[in-house]
Amino acid sequence: MIGLVAAVALSMPSLDVPQLPPITRDPQITYTDRAGAVIGVRGGRYAPPVDIAKLPPYVPAAFVSIEDKRFYEHQGFDAIGIARAIVTDVTKGRAAQGASTITQQLARNLFLSSDRTLERKADELVYAVELEQQYSKPQILGLYLSRVYFGAGAYGIEAAAHRYFGVPADKLTIREAAMLAALMKSPTDYDPITEPDRSAQRTNLVLDAMVETAAITPAQAAKAKAASPKVYKNDPDAADQYFVDWVDAYVRSLGPPKGVDITVETTLDARAEATAQAAVAGTLARFTHAGVQQGALVALDGQGAVRAMIGGADYAASGFNRATDAHRQAGSSWKPFVYLTALETGLTPDTPEVDQPVTIDGWSPRDFEPTFLGPITMQIALAQSVNTVAAVVADQVGRPNVAATARRLGIVTPINVEPAMALGSSLVTPLEMAGAYDSFANGGNRVAPYGLVSIRTNLSGRVIWRSNTPPPQPAIANPPLGELDQMLRTVITSGTGVKAQIPGYDLAGKTGTASDFKDAWFCGFTGNYVTVVWMGRDDDAPMSGITGGSAPAEAWHAYMSAELKRLPLTPIPPGPPVPVLTPPPASNDLAPDANTLTPDNGGPAPSP
Repeated sequence: MIGLVAAVALSMPSLDVPQLPPITRDPQITYTDRAGAVIGVRGGRYAPPVDIAKLPPYVPAAFVSIEDKRFYEHQGFDAIGIARAIVTDVTKGRAAQGASTITQQLARNLFLSSDRTLERKADELVYAVELEQQYSKPQILGLYLSRVYFGAGAYGIEAAAHRYFGVPADKLTIREAAMLAALMKSPTDYDPITEPDRSAQRTNLVLDAMVETAAITPAQAAKAKAASPKVYKNDPDAADQYFVDWVDAYVRSLGPPKGVDITVETTLDARAEATAQAAVAGTLARFTHAGVQQGALVALDGQGAVRAMIGGADYAASGFNRATDAHRQAGSSWKPFVYLTALETGLTPDTPEVDQPVTIDGWSPRDFEPTFLGPITMQIALAQSVNTVAAVVADQVGRPNVAATARRLGIVTPINVEPAMALGSSLVTPLEMAGAYDSFANGGNRVAPYGLVSIRTNLSGRVIWRSNTPPPQPAIANPPLGELDQMLRTVITSGTGVKAQIPGYDLAGKTGTASDFKDAWFCGFTGNYVTVVWMGRDDDAPMSGITGGSAPAEAWHAYMSAELKRLPLTPIPPGPPVPVLTPPPASNDLAPDANTLTPDNGGPAPSP
């Protein structure tokens, strides 16, 4: 029956063969990092047809050798293969051997179901013949390699190369290409992650087939069999997907053209992202015993461009982005807003305060340490994260004014003005905190964190959208900016953030620990680069003694130690010069002391 249908289909004139249904594919959005490396794809699961000419010859040859040796000879179906399959099936009394060519497999993938019926098989043959008449062999093979399923959520060879080996398809080795071709028989049974032995056996069969078809030499096969390529147990690009999800939501809100593949250039730095992932994962592993379950990291440059974003411990286990969507208590990382407000009212880092028992509206703040330090300066109070002093200062300058300062720097979530607000009882996201701290790092300018650079169509390369980053918006003047930065430097040099020290760099920052050890933060920066780390638990349960100066500071140190070697060595900018006020000319109408002016440092700016 099958042979008869094949013979009839082949003998039919081209015009009499049923016309192929249109080959459809949902448009794709491809995301790249700032250097052009692909970091994610959204939209249709199938990639554009593979350009076979751009792959090493042994890559397509691996699939032809094991799936369809006579691919370049037949016209859609393999009569010899069909005959062999029939003989085998009759001998074994069951359907034991398939005989679908690559073209038939493509026809089934494009137009048909996977039902094993004679009717479906007949349609498959007819469509295969028509495909061969309308497309070249390289086009058919390219379509096939772009659509076939490799397991682990990877459709198409490009996705599979990234998923299993962390490389683009044009960088696959002979061994890696054979391993992917081995998956065609069964992505589950020959998965190199879960079934390494069976994968190796099938891979060796592919390599032998490649020698048989003269795709490679016996020496190349022997070398490939001896190779042990690294196979990623987890998707090497998984950490990027938190960021990709974040920017994808915005791209879709822009209303991209329908039915058109587009490429979105982002601000992400793939190398920084990999470093951030390693820093967070390594720290989480070291502190699992203390109940640390989740972590998030955000790194911004001085203009607010996101360079790295880690939204959790494992994207595959949970795609919830804790960097952008988790609202957690800021703890003492909130205190710079308190002290900046105080500095803007005329206080200085040397202003004397007292660490002593205090009660404000019936609430008594407690310090991490059981004893009180007594008389200290504001600078020491911030460096040692003294809660009593922060609460008193916030009460003196006015908590609504502290809230206005935080708003001015970019905090957008609701801010309470209860006494405990001074110690970070308000809920914020790591992205918000990174944006606010960027003003301390970039010379006093407010930024709006962003991740998109441009959008272009794939077909013509035409740019249809480009980021229009607003000019710097001055948000902090001097002397308060310089004074606050100096106070935040002492947090790292001699305060609660000493574990973040990296010799030879101008660094500043603040630790944060919420009540009952439910949230821990380290927000730190150098010139025009800020990194915020949060650690905690999704169930909001307390951790065991984890403070901002422990696990988060260590993760921050691990990330920044590597990144500072790649970044331009830039000290923290001093910000705008201190305004010099000139006294007005003397006048008989003025009081005798009117010419003696007190510099106006300015109160908190209104909420933006």
